[in-house]
Amino acid sequence: MSFDVKIEMAVDDHVFALEFSSDAKLTALVGPSGVGKTSTLNAIAGLLRPKAGRIVVAGDVLFDSAAGVNLPPERRRAGYVFQDARLFPHRRVSANLSYGAKLAPAGAEIISRDEVVTLLEIGHLLDRLPATLSGGEARRVAIGRALLSAPRFLLLDEPLASLDESRAETLLTLIERLRDELALPMLLVSHSSSEVERLAGRVVEMTAPGPA
Repeated sequence: MSFDVKIEMAVDDHVFALEFSSDAKLTALVGPSGVGKTSTLNAIAGLLRPKAGRIVVAGDVLFDSAAGVNLPPERRRAGYVFQDARLFPHRRVSANLSYGAKLAPAGAEIISRDEVVTLLEIGHLLDRLPATLSGGEARRVAIGRALLSAPRFLLLDEPLASLDESRAETLLTLIERLRDELALPMLLVSHSSSEVERLAGRVVEMTAPGPA
């Protein structure tokens, strides 16, 4: 099973519960803004602690409140691509990629640096600073950095948000290749029905949370 999640969360002034299982290569979380989609990604990555529940990804138990299991983020090895990319602004693209590679445990690499550069078509960007990149270029670099960290799974938070049609199509095609070519469970947050229909093998709908 790629993802097996049953959690109760309290975030700001709202609470929500979510339960889903998926063995799809790419699973999509959909729902209105504020429903808890990004909070769910953060809980799976280990950046937020659920009130209760259990999180299992690719057979590894990451969180189990009943059993007292709560792996720290570095042991979960999530490849997390945030909506705002979060590249190091003072480091060139090449150095951002190198940072991801330094996080990979010895012998755990799933893809080489050269393969990442070729797959993402970012060879011409290696000497550039993040401030000079377009939104689509920055997200491709962020995906590359995540892949080089040897993740057990990939979390994508609105990867196509605010991109124009041509850049969105380029990134969509890339995500399709990652889905089809890498044995890497992927969880995508999206507001786009066409994006979800094209990419996801399983769709999980989240509804508006109630007051805490």
